[in-house]
Amino acid sequence: MMDADHELFVTVVDEGGLAAAGRRLHISPAMMSKRLSRLEERLGAKLVHRTTRRLALTPAGERLHADLRGILAALDEAERRVTGAAAIAAGPLRVTAPTSFGRMHLAPHLHRFLDAHPQVDLSIDLSDDYVDLIDARVDIAIRIAADPGRSLGARRLADNRRILCAAPDYLARHGAPARLSDLRRHRLLAADGQLPWRLVGPRGPVQVDGRSIVRTNSSEMVRELCLSGAGIALRSLWDVSEALAAGHVRQILPDHQGSADVGLFALWLPQDNLPRTMRVFIDFLAGLYAPLPPWERSAIALAEPSL
Repeated sequence: MMDADHELFVTVVDEGGLAAAGRRLHISPAMMSKRLSRLEERLGAKLVHRTTRRLALTPAGERLHADLRGILAALDEAERRVTGAAAIAAGPLRVTAPTSFGRMHLAPHLHRFLDAHPQVDLSIDLSDDYVDLIDARVDIAIRIAADPGRSLGARRLADNRRILCAAPDYLARHGAPARLSDLRRHRLLAADGQLPWRLVGPRGPVQVDGRSIVRTNSSEMVRELCLSGAGIALRSLWDVSEALAAGHVRQILPDHQGSADVGLFALWLPQDNLPRTMRVFIDFLAGLYAPLPPWERSAIALAEPSL
């Protein structure tokens, strides 16, 4: 059995504060604060910075929380093996995903996961911010990145192919660029921080500099601007495959695409024993997007000539 104050500390972090943790554990806020202070005094280390609005872990608190989560997962798994419940995924599971991707390629499939695992209490947060998994109390983050970093556990779920594209209306008014250098005289569309574009072509990596015709912090805004005929964008295939199939956008300069280093990942805080809820959800994601994600299958079907 784990020390009760250790369990209290994990609950405080998971719930995001003393009051919420106290409600879950049926302990008064005053007693929660007293026991947390007692644990810090016993360990000789400050574990959390407490303010009226938020709770932030110190480096020592981050290390202890990661270690304790692994221990709790191992204890839970051991008890489940004894009781014969090891095959059941149950309990809370917090997931974050990019806004557009989550809406288009996660939400439509979640009913299958929930039907298969009815005892999982699933929470989904959609955000384009790279949230801190500890601060946000997130179990699994779905991210699109070139390098997920070494500080997190990671599983690559799919490639993230990106193409240059524009609406037929824009191409009719401005013409289609024949060479990469032609982009200098065209209207480019990109969210803040997305330019310059780093592409790979027949001669290797190349960079496209420029400024977006519209400044925005929203990638979804860029997509809608592109569909409306406002300019040329570099878009992930998962984002525009349906628009390509419907003829709402056309790929241009197909011999140049975004770097293949960028991929779709499931990320989690490293721990020796992942809880079963996390394992089954990561496997579920892999089943959705591997070995070939649906947006790539759509692109292949679009490229095949009709008989």
